[in-house]
This record gives sequence, structure tokens and C-alpha cells, in this order.
Amino acid sequence: MHQEYTAMKVCTDACLFGAWAAADVQIQTAKKILDIGSGTGLLSLMLAQQSAAHITAIEIEEGAFNQTASNFDLSPWKERLDVVHTSIQNYAADDKKQLFDCIITNPPFYEQDLTSTDSAKNLASHSTALSWDDLAKSVASLLQEYGTWYVLVPTLRAYTMQKIASNYGLELSEECLMYNDAKHLPIRAMLKFVKQKETAIQRNKIVIKNEDQSYTTEFTNYLKDYYLHL
Repeated sequence: MHQEYTAMKVCTDACLFGAWAAADVQIQTAKKILDIGSGTGLLSLMLAQQSAAHITAIEIEEGAFNQTASNFDLSPWKERLDVVHTSIQNYAADDKKQLFDCIITNPPFYEQDLTSTDSAKNLASHSTALSWDDLAKSVASLLQEYGTWYVLVPTLRAYTMQKIASNYGLELSEECLMYNDAKHLPIRAMLKFVKQKETAIQRNKIVIKNEDQSYTTEFTNYLKDYYLHL
């Protein structure tokens, strides 16, 4: 993965999130997938390896858009990958928009935190340009009935995202908590929403590292198809 032109670099939690989503049968059988805020194009490329879907990526920041386009073009799945340089709000407002079977998002996390002097990093990290309410509203308008939305959030804000999504008819189907190790609190929540009125909620967890800092078997099983040295 090339990432020299993106503000937010590839990280372990994003990789695990992509692998977790890619293992889901609804991703593997999808015909059309949308990646909101593609960055390097990491999530789209991971999903492309596990599905036959056509994947559309949306990226508002110019450097990240160019990075996604370059990484797509260098991949063996480039015929099934497209990237659009726009905001998700504008994309969702298009009267001719298509609907998707699955949507995946690693969204801006921060709302009222101190911003960086790097405007590109602010776009990627802070929700001033994309509030979670706007995100959920856009997802609901672009998702097929019974379609699925996968989103990565800080653990302490998972319930906030659940409530916002529910306002737009997106119900939580699965929550998987991500732990760096067994001794500490979870660092992220990987959420799966379904566009339907009611659904049972599955709750589970994944621990990344053992006590000796080696990767756990579960983490290795998720990432072995993507990491070169597992």
C-alpha cells in the first residue's frame, strides 16, 4: 500500500476492521459496495480480495483521492474499483445515485477535540466536514433494503453511533470490540448495521496481542491473507 499522499496512514485497527468486514458473508456475496472516505483505498482493496463486487470509493480530500486512484490502478482488481472525488453528502444528493448492497466506513472520529494545523488530517480525523448524523443519513439513502453498513468507531462512542443510525432506519446487528491486549479496555468498536426495522444483536470481541506482544491466533487468522509476514 502506497500512502505518501494521505494524511491518515494505514494502521492496525483499520486493517483488522477491513479483515473483519471482508469475512462477512454479506460482503462476500455483494454485487455493489461503497467505501466512504477511502484514504489509501485500503478497505476497498481488502474487500475486493474477498468478493466479486464492483466497489465505488468516495474521497473528499485531493491527496487521498489521488492515492486511492493510484493504489486501485496498481491492483489486480482495478477493473472492479472506482473512486469519486466528492463529499458523501453531494454523492448521496445525486438524483441518479445507485444503491449499494454493503457500505463500509472508517469515519472521522473527533468532534470537539483540538484540530491539527494540517487541513488534510483535519478532514480525515475530525467530523467538521462530515458529522455522524450526515454520515448515517447518507448511508441510509444509499443502502438497499436489508443492506449492511460496517463502521469503525471509538469504543466509548459506539452507543452514540447506534442511536444516530437508528434514527435513519439502520439497526445494529453486530458489535465486535477490539482490544490491543487482554489487560486493557477495548480501543475500538466494529459495528455492523442492517437497513431493517428490527434485528438481534451479536456481541463479541477480538484481542490483537498476547502478553508477550505476539499476535493472537484470532488476529493472525483474520489478517494472514493481507499481511506479508504472518
